[in-house]
Amino acid sequence: MAARSTSPPARARQSTSDRDRRHAMTPTPRAILAVARLAVITVAMTACGTASSYLTPSTSTTTLMAGWDRWFKLEWSVERDGSGTNRITGYITSQYGEGADSVRVLAQALDASGAVVGQQIAWVPGGVSGFSHRYFEVPRLPVANRYQVSVWDYSFRQADNRIR
Repeated sequence: MAARSTSPPARARQSTSDRDRRHAMTPTPRAILAVARLAVITVAMTACGTASSYLTPSTSTTTLMAGWDRWFKLEWSVERDGSGTNRITGYITSQYGEGADSVRVLAQALDASGAVVGQQIAWVPGGVSGFSHRYFEVPRLPVANRYQVSVWDYSFRQADNRIR
């Protein structure tokens, strides 16, 4: 009697080999989760860096709205606060026929060389109606040689009260 072979036929061996190769190329759930975590962390860190640089004005940036002085005029003065700091009070006047909402001003305290030693953004309460003026106040600025104030940003209201 002939000896029996215990190895599988060649066709069965080949299909097992193909199956193993396909399995080796398939990512595991753990690997997919690790890549997803890395992507989320990267996006979050980038967003935090972008958000913080947007919210804190640099010493060279005085507005987000180039040409604001075409639409608005600022009149302001510096007063001593009771807490040893200074406060800027003033009026913003609209020279444009449409009202402006979400108006903010940037006040910067400058030393003798012109370097910014303190700065703060403050809301103009209620915005400014067309061809009108509104009071604003920027508290808690450090004592400095001089100050500068600019319109940080705003949104104009159209005739149908939509903001643009």
